[in-house]
Amino acid sequence: MLTDSHAHLDSSALRADLDAVLSRAAAAGISRIIAIGCDLVSSRACLQLAEQHPAIDATVGVHPTYVTEVTDSDWLDQLRALASHPRCVGIGETGMDFYHPPPDGWSESAYHDRQAAFFEAQLALAADARLNVVVHQRDRSGLACWDAIRARVTPWHGKLRCVFHCWLHPWETAAPMIAAGHLISFGGVVTYPKAPDAAAAATNAPDGSFMLETDCPYLPPVPHRGKRNEPAFLSLTASHIAALRGSSLEALAASTSATAAAFFRRPPSS
Repeated sequence: MLTDSHAHLDSSALRADLDAVLSRAAAAGISRIIAIGCDLVSSRACLQLAEQHPAIDATVGVHPTYVTEVTDSDWLDQLRALASHPRCVGIGETGMDFYHPPPDGWSESAYHDRQAAFFEAQLALAADARLNVVVHQRDRSGLACWDAIRARVTPWHGKLRCVFHCWLHPWETAAPMIAAGHLISFGGVVTYPKAPDAAAAATNAPDGSFMLETDCPYLPPVPHRGKRNEPAFLSLTASHIAALRGSSLEALAASTSATAAAFFRRPPSS
């Protein structure tokens, strides 16, 4: 049974037929889905989904591209209260994003500074709450964003763990953080012909160092590119990675689901 470790189930793109989406996921062997919060409203919605569906757990957090939209001065206190919910299994999606341009009225440096402040606050919250962290990292080119994230995560080694979701860089870039106890996660991009670094990383990453995700409704695997992604498609990504690794799908599912259960501190899926 597979675990989709990163799904935006509260997305408006899934709202109209979410029950059917979840039924297809179960039929495809997806036994657990982590619904990822991106702001306070989204985080509450993900917790509500977790309350309604035993196969869903939730994280709560503020995504780096949403930080300029947060106007409540007590946003961190609100997030702390949400993190105490029994179905909350992590903090995030947080992190940094150097890909998207700053909103109107913001310089790039001020935008990145605000992202950093929100990221650092959520890392501290995670350590206090004894939860692990789902980290977004995206750059236009190079590793500047990754370097900024690594610098902020490093002081927390031993106090929390992070998963760097939608991994696109070479395995060698991830290896030092994996050695420090963190994880990476692979989604549909690993099936794209123009993503050789992701495919190579998925081939070389040791068992226990990575999870699987959809990031739905975004980034569907081949042959569904250009369509809405959904958790059922995780089986296609998993089959592709199993072939790359010379593994059976069953072995890959068992390993990645056990890794996700340990990271999110949930009982293993049955």
